[in-house]
Amino acid sequence: MATVAVTDTTFETEVEQSAVPVVVDFWAEWCGPCRQIGPALEELAAEYGDKVKIVKVNVDENPVSPAKLGVRGIPALFLYKDGKVVSNKTGAAPKASLQSWIDSAL
Repeated sequence: MATVAVTDTTFETEVEQSAVPVVVDFWAEWCGPCRQIGPALEELAAEYGDKVKIVKVNVDENPVSPAKLGVRGIPALFLYKDGKVVSNKTGAAPKASLQSWIDSAL
């Protein structure tokens, strides 16, 4: 499964009502560290398959969702389980680090 682009309009359905855990990546086109972790998140989306959904929210186009969560810096990653935030982290990290972060919350 590839990463899914989510908007303020689809956030509740795709993230908060998801039957599987969801990793939300708040990012922007101009953000270097966001572009650094993009390929790792795509690989992880493929590796986790339908066990975990990885979604991307462009903060420039969708300001409501990050504002609700108090996002101050990007990339900001939030892990949702059963519709609630169980963990979050800010900044770029290597793929192995992202994977262990996701695994620890599952």
